[in-house]
Amino acid sequence: MSIKKILNSLEKSWERDDILLNLKKGLGTDEIVNEFLMKNESQIKELNSLLRPEDIDLLNQVEQLSNCESKLINEIKNFNYLKNNDNHHILNQKNIVPSYIISSNKISSFIINWSNKFVVIALLTISAIALSKQAWA
Repeated sequence: MSIKKILNSLEKSWERDDILLNLKKGLGTDEIVNEFLMKNESQIKELNSLLRPEDIDLLNQVEQLSNCESKLINEIKNFNYLKNNDNHHILNQKNIVPSYIISSNKISSFIINWSNKFVVIALLTISAIALSKQAWA
């Protein structure tokens, strides 16, 4: 199986909506990841066998990017929490939803969508490079 097919299959198995539902049900992140690894063990092993050292470096960079985005989301959340506490009495009096909460939700959606697309594009690029190098070899 090609890297592209494996990545597409793994992407279909990792549905963000399903992951969010599992989190809402109370499943922990470790449980979700372990379940995914068990369900897709053969594909992950095959993917690992096809990865080159340069691909591993790119995956490490994507991991660092994801960690950075996670920290950004946490900071945004904490910033809004602090602002909410400061403005809590004003909001209760006016009964208004502040615009920064609405824009924060839009930013969060944007970051989630962008991050997911970036990872898929990066992995597809890795597979395209690997396939083209094999074709020229």
